[in-house]
Amino acid sequence: MENQRLVLILGGVAAVLTAVLVAMLLMGGPDDDEGRSDDTASERSGLQLDVTDPETLSADQQLRCFVGGQFVGMATLSQCAERNGIASQALDVGLDARGELTAIPFTPPPALPPLVEDLPLDPVPVDTGPVEPRPAPQVQQASGQRCMRHVGGEWREVGSMSLGACVQSLYSGRCEQLGGAAYGRWGDTTLRLVPGRVEQSSDNTNFRTIAPQARDCSIGDVR
Repeated sequence: MENQRLVLILGGVAAVLTAVLVAMLLMGGPDDDEGRSDDTASERSGLQLDVTDPETLSADQQLRCFVGGQFVGMATLSQCAERNGIASQALDVGLDARGELTAIPFTPPPALPPLVEDLPLDPVPVDTGPVEPRPAPQVQQASGQRCMRHVGGEWREVGSMSLGACVQSLYSGRCEQLGGAAYGRWGDTTLRLVPGRVEQSSDNTNFRTIAPQARDCSIGDVR
């Protein structure tokens, strides 16, 4: 009789332990699935289209097209540029708040700043007598070229520096939203910060990328 009771007790203990182990396995399952879901989401986020350069888009890629700030329907990059009456390069392409591929015109560049005033010409001497020779006016050679920032509807001088230093002074730590642009000047070229990159133009119209911008708004090396 006592042996039967012992067997029953041991059997009950084994059943309880088995139930606990099964419950632990079942509780661990969702965590594993969740981890796999997170990994999958991370992998998917890494596969998102890089839209920092519109030239990487296929010719038939459909975008949400905006004209004058209004959504006008789906169109390719060239079609959207035609509707806006501008070149494709003047469109900013990126993901909007809903995660959809969107094309919207950049903020247009401002008028160029006034040129640096030329040195005044030497006046014509009135006295015909002998005049002591004067040294020609010397132009102070600054390290680099003039760097300017466009803010509040006007151009403001930043200083004379290299192109890389000018880009960092103007744009480091600053990010633009889709369609936005911040303009500057370095020497006789126009600089433009747009989402994801810094661009340069020698004619204030056609821009090329010279530096990437990270998600934390830091600016990479100028190339």
